[in-house]
Amino acid sequence: MEYYIVLKLIWAGLLCILLIALGLMVGMDMGVGTLLRFVGKTDAERRTALNIIGPHWDGNQVWFILGGGAIFAAFPTLYATSFSTFYVVMILLLFSMILRPVAFEYRSKTEAHLWRAGWDWAFLISGFVPMFIYGAAFGNILQGVGYHFLWNGQYIQDSSFWSYLINPFAILCGLMSVSLSIYQGGVMLMMRSENPIYDRARRFAMIGGIAAAVLFIIGGFWIFQIKGFVLTEGDPAMPANPMHGQHVDTYVGAWLHNYTNHPILWFFPMLGTVCMLLGALIVKGNKPHLAWWIGLGSWVGTICTVAAAMFPFFMPSTTTPNHSLTIWNCSSSAYGLACMLAVAAIFVPLIISYTSWCYYVMRGKVKTSKVVNDTHSY
Repeated sequence: MEYYIVLKLIWAGLLCILLIALGLMVGMDMGVGTLLRFVGKTDAERRTALNIIGPHWDGNQVWFILGGGAIFAAFPTLYATSFSTFYVVMILLLFSMILRPVAFEYRSKTEAHLWRAGWDWAFLISGFVPMFIYGAAFGNILQGVGYHFLWNGQYIQDSSFWSYLINPFAILCGLMSVSLSIYQGGVMLMMRSENPIYDRARRFAMIGGIAAAVLFIIGGFWIFQIKGFVLTEGDPAMPANPMHGQHVDTYVGAWLHNYTNHPILWFFPMLGTVCMLLGALIVKGNKPHLAWWIGLGSWVGTICTVAAAMFPFFMPSTTTPNHSLTIWNCSSSAYGLACMLAVAAIFVPLIISYTSWCYYVMRGKVKTSKVVNDTHSY
C-alpha cells in the first residue's frame, strides 16, 4: 500500500478517535451544565455541581480544539467546505459555547437570585445546544449536503442552513447526542457528589442511557430508508481534487453497503447499543466509576458505527455526488500529513497523561459545606 494512502487512513482513524474523545470529555461537562438546574435545587447544590467540573471543563476543551485542528491540518478541503456549509450553525455553536466560560466566571460575583438564576439558564443552553449540534451534524452528513464545486474549485452551497439544522433525522441524532451527554454528566456527578445530588444525577443518568439506546436503535432502522452513497470508482492515492477522479452512486440503503461486505462491522452498532443499556443498568447498581468507562464504549460504538457506514466518505454531496468529499480526495499533502503525525504522536499522549493526572489528583467527593465556605470556589 502506498505511503500516502497509509497516512490518509491513519489520519482518518485519528480524527475518529478525536471525535470520540470530544463526545466523551466535552459531552460530560456539557451534560453537567444541562442538568445543573435539575440536580441542584438550591444555590449551594448548584455551586457544588459546578465545582465538580470546575477544575476540568476548560482542559477538556482541548479535545474540541484538537478535533477542529486535525480537520484543518489533515483535511483542509473538508474544513473549508464544512465550515462554509454550516457557517450559521457554527456561529450558533460558538455563541452558545462562549456563554459557558462567562457563566463560570460571573455567576457567583453577586448573590442576587435573578442574577444566578440567569446564569444557570446560560449553563443549560451552553450544555444542550453544542451537544445537539454535534449530533445533528452527523445526521446531516449521513443524509448528504447540498453543495458543488465550480471548474475553478469555488464552493457553491445549494441548500439553506435551516434544512441542515431542522430536519427530523438530524433532530433525532441531536437528541441522541444530548442523551449520551446527560448520561456521562450524570455519572460524573455521581462519582464526585453526595446526596441529594447523587440520587438526582443517578436518575438522570439512567434516563440518558436508556433514551440514547432507544434513539440509536430508531436511527439504525431509519438508515435503511435514507439514500446513501457508494464510491464505485476512485483512486485512494488521488490528489486533493474533489472534482475529478471518482464516481459515486446513490441509492436507498447504500449506507449498509460496507456492513454487507464486511459483517464484522456490525460489532460497532452492537457495542453502542449494549453499552448504553448496560450503562443504565450499572448506574442503577450504584457503580458510577464503571459506568463512566461503559460510557466510553457507547461513544466508541456510536462514532465508529457512522464511520464504518460512511467509509470512505466525509461529506457527501446531494447536488453533485461525484463532488463528494472523501478520505481520498480532500486530504493534505503526504509531507503535511507526516509532519502532523509526528506532532500528534508527541502531544496526544501528553494530553492524555496530564488529563488523567488532573482527574487523579482532584478525585474524591465535593462537599457542599466546603463549597459554600470557600471564597475561591465557583
